[in-house]
Amino acid sequence: MTDLFNPTDEHLALRRMVRDFAEKEVDPQAAASDRAETFNAGLFRTLGDLGLLGITVPERFGGSGMDATAAVIAHEELSAADPGFCLAYLAHSMLFVNNLAINGSDEQRARFLPGACSGALIGGMCMSEPGAGTDVLGMSTSARRDGDGYILDGSKMWITNGALDHETLGDVFLVYARVAGDNRKQISLFLVEKGMPGFRLGQKLDDKLGMRASPTAELVFEGVRVPAANRVGGEGTAITSMMRNLEIERVTLAAMSLGIARRCVEVMNRYAGERMSFGKPLSAFGQIQRHIAESYAEYLAGRCYTYNTSNSLALDSAGNRLDSDGVKLFCSTMAKNVADRAIQVLGGYGYVGEYQVERLWRDAKLLEIGGGTLEAHQKNMTRELAGRSIIR
Repeated sequence: MTDLFNPTDEHLALRRMVRDFAEKEVDPQAAASDRAETFNAGLFRTLGDLGLLGITVPERFGGSGMDATAAVIAHEELSAADPGFCLAYLAHSMLFVNNLAINGSDEQRARFLPGACSGALIGGMCMSEPGAGTDVLGMSTSARRDGDGYILDGSKMWITNGALDHETLGDVFLVYARVAGDNRKQISLFLVEKGMPGFRLGQKLDDKLGMRASPTAELVFEGVRVPAANRVGGEGTAITSMMRNLEIERVTLAAMSLGIARRCVEVMNRYAGERMSFGKPLSAFGQIQRHIAESYAEYLAGRCYTYNTSNSLALDSAGNRLDSDGVKLFCSTMAKNVADRAIQVLGGYGYVGEYQVERLWRDAKLLEIGGGTLEAHQKNMTRELAGRSIIR
């Protein structure tokens, strides 16, 4: 019988490798990076040595050539140690690297992917704007044709990996921009590189509730000249690549929720077995048993849903919007609720940083907002379900 969570020996070996790395290297630095709101760029580049930064990229471009389930495994294991660090990884490996690997030309892939897979380049993706979040087609950043290139004007907000510190931009970004015309769907995708005149860092967004080890910034485009060779795909056709990449983004964000939930279940279960109250371990009390049992059941339900979805997800085509939205809708709230229960089980100790669950609770909230809000998933799923049978 095939293992749902590790379908092949290669997947199992990947999980063991990433879990070992997360426990030995990622977890020990997580609290300090969160406290200082710093991005651990050195540790991030080590992911390149492990083949994780280009996990879904063909080997000829420097990647590992694996599938959506491999990406889910990596995100679950890294997030169990440090969700903030993992979010930076997701923005690079899924939103930039995988996006370019699927949608870019051979010349673009040969130019950017080897460096992005090794960690020499750190990238991200620019979609949301100060006035256009969930309504991505309401974006106002424009791309105007000018001779053999384009002029980009506008700004993007909430960009993960936008600023590696308070002064340093990330290296390269995939930027969605509107081309001339009234059609809301006339969107193009461009590769914008650090150092292009007019491309600059706006505000670095500090003092976040959670995901504090993941750098977030506003990026500004003031008359940025982008050569036509940096346009990804045809002019005005980027909606297709956007929708396709949103599926793997949402499935890997669900995987991050799984990592958070699993770690919280482990912490509360261990604590409840060791902590004595009224002469008994906490796990002997019904109220605590309910927190632990419901958390485990919800975690495993979300895990089954996520891996069932990833095992059939094709990276090069859009075809399962219903369940890619569904796993994130369910798992993001599940992880937040499990983290909340873990704090309750630990009491005062859950409220301080020693047992990690307060950090995981803060990190979990972002997953109900970023990469699509709960309300957006509900809208998308209802539309997908209209007129169809849910029995397959």
